[in-house]
Amino acid sequence: MSGPTNRKPGAPAEAPQEPFKRAVAGCMRAMARTPQLEVTYAAERPGVTGHGESARARLPEPPRKLSPHEAAIVRGHSDSLALKLACHDGNIHRRLVPDALGARALFEAVEQVRVESIGSRRMAGVATNLSAMLEDRYHRGNYAEITDRADAPLEDAVALMVRERLTGLKPPAAAQKIVDLWRPWVEKKAGSDLDALETMVEDQRAFGRSIHKLLQNLDMADPSSLDRDEEEDQESEDQPQDNPDNAEGEGEEVETGESMDMEGADQAADEMDAGEMDTADSPTGEAPDDEDDGQADEAAEGRRPQPGPPEKAGTDYKAFSTKFDETVQAEDLCEPEELERLRSYLDKQLSNLSSVVGRLANRLQRRLMAQQSRAWEFDLEEGMLDPARLVRVVIDSQQPLSFKREKDTDFRDTVVTLLLDNSGSMRGRPITVAATCADILARTLERCGVKVEILGFTTRAWKGGQAREAWLQSGKPPTPGRLNDLRHIIYKSADAPWRRARRNLGLMMREGLLKENIDGEALDWAHKRLLGRTEQRRILMMISDGAPVDDSTLSVNPGNYLERHLRSIIEEIETRSPIELIAIGIGHDVTRYYRRAVTIVDAEELGGAMTEKLAELFDEKMPTGAPGRRRAA
Repeated sequence: MSGPTNRKPGAPAEAPQEPFKRAVAGCMRAMARTPQLEVTYAAERPGVTGHGESARARLPEPPRKLSPHEAAIVRGHSDSLALKLACHDGNIHRRLVPDALGARALFEAVEQVRVESIGSRRMAGVATNLSAMLEDRYHRGNYAEITDRADAPLEDAVALMVRERLTGLKPPAAAQKIVDLWRPWVEKKAGSDLDALETMVEDQRAFGRSIHKLLQNLDMADPSSLDRDEEEDQESEDQPQDNPDNAEGEGEEVETGESMDMEGADQAADEMDAGEMDTADSPTGEAPDDEDDGQADEAAEGRRPQPGPPEKAGTDYKAFSTKFDETVQAEDLCEPEELERLRSYLDKQLSNLSSVVGRLANRLQRRLMAQQSRAWEFDLEEGMLDPARLVRVVIDSQQPLSFKREKDTDFRDTVVTLLLDNSGSMRGRPITVAATCADILARTLERCGVKVEILGFTTRAWKGGQAREAWLQSGKPPTPGRLNDLRHIIYKSADAPWRRARRNLGLMMREGLLKENIDGEALDWAHKRLLGRTEQRRILMMISDGAPVDDSTLSVNPGNYLERHLRSIIEEIETRSPIELIAIGIGHDVTRYYRRAVTIVDAEELGGAMTEKLAELFDEKMPTGAPGRRRAA
């Protein structure tokens, strides 16, 4: 005989994981000291939005058949977010966080370790849960396969070393390699700084200042930055907050903008898609980000050049050295067997998205085919019989038969270049969606007689490559210009059939490929390739999720150096070139750069945006004559 139950007669049976979900939510509210915290579960990355009574937390959906290990992983995400809510002061964080990309990422990763260490030191169960979460994260990200220090995120390695100091817990087995790669260098330069952190784990302000000293010893921060932070801190303490509304708004910005965990620098700073699926099992090494969309946008804005009026500057742009730049075919960066594996992974991951984008592409194809059959030549002596004019023969038998012939439309002689941002912030869902959309649209346009070229751009190294080494050996001359090595990738040339280039797009899923983005030079490269084409109509579509960012370059040049160059290249193309330029921004407002542009919030919208914009272009009459300013979309 079954025991008593609270379920009403006739009500549907409760899912087996519901009691577990209620228990985790209750525990999270208690740890966060937020009784009104709203906790939801979804197949998306964990995160928190809002603060105080309006705070909402999102945790990963547990499987129906929940093993003890899977339960510990879910609890680990819950504990991590709860400890951040309870032990992290957003106002202090805002004043101490560095501006430079690499320094900011490391600072935020170590701050996340600090709050998690507080819980681990006090509660053994929390330590077990957080260890399970980290092990799962790094295992899914294939961090164990990293063999080159250039591919090992420094912020992750330092964060795990700090965790080891604060809790005595060894790094997860899956992340041991990245720690081993960086440990000798970090210990030599900042070992004493790491040792000093244990005494101030409960003091966020003192802990943050110690991290600044660590960053200085790692050559990642200006020694004067901490002095400026202390001056701002003193000023903020001396000035009373006369406007409660402003104070409240400031606090909200901190809560939504700075809840960073120990993910990669670009992912933590730039990913904005609150509806992304958790893609920690991606071969790119993507780990689930404990952020929400608001957090990532705010964090990204902290390091991106702020919008301003178009500048004539950009003519002073230069590269310290182009000797180490490369333009490479996708198949030359990867073994054929690995390309096949990565392509299979891409197909497997996005089978659902493929059907959605496929329907949109078919709709685009129908519109293009309709245009192809719309233009005719009439009253010809040979061709296809024109039935509409047979009535003339019936009325007057002396009238000759009339024939017609279909005209070739202008867009038959067209080439489209898709230029994809391959920066680290595109890891996970955005780059997977972009690769699939490019693949499907290339296939669709090829069926319509339109040639398609697919290009990607990134850098060869993080935070400067051989060009930076050459600059250092030259004595660090001032204003050196671009200090990283470009990597421009040709996934599919315009003349290559889709079936031969199909597997190349799997390269975007490769671990370590996605690094930093220098948009201006990439746009110029793609534009020059199009200028060399003979087609009558040439269209260039840029797909990006952020402003140009290269930490090495921006650390020794003006903060808007790369943005100014991008603006000058866009201005040149839009006003003086026959190339039609269009841009799609994923969670990033590209309309401030491009006249014809669209911004989407969710990577899932990319397929629809690409097909719709291409359809709009083909619906327009092909530009003739001298290029001029065109209407912005």
